[in-house]
Amino acid sequence: MSNQLAPEEPMTEDSRSRGQFLKLAGGTGAAGALAIFVAACGGSNKKSSSSSSSSSSDKKSSSASNKGDLAIVNYALTLEYIEADFYQQVLKSGMVKTKAYVEVAKTIAQDEMEHVQALTATVQQLGGKPAAKPKTNFDSVLSGGEKKILMTAAAVENLGASAYLGQAGKIKSKDILAAALSIHTVEGRHAAVLNQVIGKSIVPDGAFAKPADMKTVLKAVKPFLAA
Repeated sequence: MSNQLAPEEPMTEDSRSRGQFLKLAGGTGAAGALAIFVAACGGSNKKSSSSSSSSSSDKKSSSASNKGDLAIVNYALTLEYIEADFYQQVLKSGMVKTKAYVEVAKTIAQDEMEHVQALTATVQQLGGKPAAKPKTNFDSVLSGGEKKILMTAAAVENLGASAYLGQAGKIKSKDILAAALSIHTVEGRHAAVLNQVIGKSIVPDGAFAKPADMKTVLKAVKPFLAA
């Protein structure tokens, strides 16, 4: 599977049960989804009996870990902004005519919006500033009709799943990692169903998914950003 995102080169996608992420997070809506994320922020605030120097060292280490995790969450938020905006534009355009595909788009659109809400709140809980929402331009995709839209959707979802997998090993907080993987799972399900729709394998990489690094992912989404 190529990591290069192009409307003509889909990656992967699948249908999912819309409440999966929220069930794993232990709640309903963005606030419930946040439960797993924010646990990482206040998880180890209890004072220990260690020396002040040791405590200071621990704080510095924790601060560095939080900073790294914050950058990753904001990166994920940027991707979710793009995905959510894509589906909103697809539904608004009316270019997808097949009823079953419209329902799939609605389901995925709702998921992506919930991901945006949860990630935004997570950044704030980590003490950071949420990434700015990028301006998108999907005109060339929308003008290509239903087939091109579905192929692009598959590419976008597969890229999203690969992006989360690519950052998994860099996340320090176990709670944030668990939450990120729950989103990764949903993105993979989106990808699988869309791949099936466009006649591609639901597992284009075989038994083991391939991760995508940040540089590759950002390059892949660049064509969909407004100049």
